[in-house]
Amino acid sequence: MNSGTGMRIVVTGATGNVGTSVVRLLSQDPEVASVLGLARRIPDWSPPKTDWAAVDLASERSDLVQRFGDADAVVHLAWAFQPTHDPAATWRTNVLGSMRVFEAVAEAGVPALVHASSVGAYSPGPKDEAVDESWPTHGWPDAAYCREKAYLERALDTFERDHPGTRVVRMRPAFLFRRESASEQRRIFGGRFLPGPLARPELLPFLPDIPGLRMQALHTDDAANAYRLALRSDVRGAFNLAADPPVDARLLGEMFDARPVRLPRGAARSAIAAAWGLHLLPASPHLFDAVLRLPLMDCTRARVELGWQPERTAPEVLEEFLLGLQQGAGAPTEPLRGRKVG
Repeated sequence: MNSGTGMRIVVTGATGNVGTSVVRLLSQDPEVASVLGLARRIPDWSPPKTDWAAVDLASERSDLVQRFGDADAVVHLAWAFQPTHDPAATWRTNVLGSMRVFEAVAEAGVPALVHASSVGAYSPGPKDEAVDESWPTHGWPDAAYCREKAYLERALDTFERDHPGTRVVRMRPAFLFRRESASEQRRIFGGRFLPGPLARPELLPFLPDIPGLRMQALHTDDAANAYRLALRSDVRGAFNLAADPPVDARLLGEMFDARPVRLPRGAARSAIAAAWGLHLLPASPHLFDAVLRLPLMDCTRARVELGWQPERTAPEVLEEFLLGLQQGAGAPTEPLRGRKVG
């Protein structure tokens, strides 16, 4: 902490779904003196105590050491989901860019690094019981997202060995949703021309019930609060973050008053693969494969050691997100810009 005046925090990926929530919470925290948000494009948004800098982590010219110079902590959130047809491009941004962040943290002597890992880092696991943070993190190798998250877990293992004086925290949240992320996530996973107003429960005659499609969700603001709590404590290591209950066809059927209908995995995957191959759907069939295999997470450690508790249940999170889809909701940053179609 800087001279008793409060923490100086640097946040990468500060204009994205998680970044905007983290920046907003930190800007309101009396223990935080200043926030420096790093993003490729500076937004038309000026929260208190926050400055912005244009930085592209995929560029080797990014002077991260200077940016991190007198920081008390770096929160690393930057991530690119697309282009899914060019895994080399996402590798350059996500993996090589993250490695530059880790190296700059070490060179600048930053005391703490809080890294955004994910449930996607986990190896395949059970759907009928929850696993803790000791579950293997080798990902699902066919999916670029999981492969990259898992690789960075290994990179952090090496970083912690070589830099024991730096406190490293790894957040492993479930799938994150909120109203303001609806337009961005529609573009990333459903395609920019998918009409948001069609995301209405009454238009669903039935819900596909796909074996293995059972996952967890979390409100982005609840995840951001876990980051804030980690910055205000001396914890280390990994933390699972998810809201209850797990989301499956039965739960969605109750929410939407729709009848679940069993759909074979192969049929669902073939449809997704065809749409992805024709560039009609951004989300790849490999990510679909991974979702079917991701374990459910036990969040006891976050509750006990961070004092963290999600304020919203999974159904509340999904209801808010669907409303955002219908309204074309967004936020005043380039990644989160709100648009209904196109």
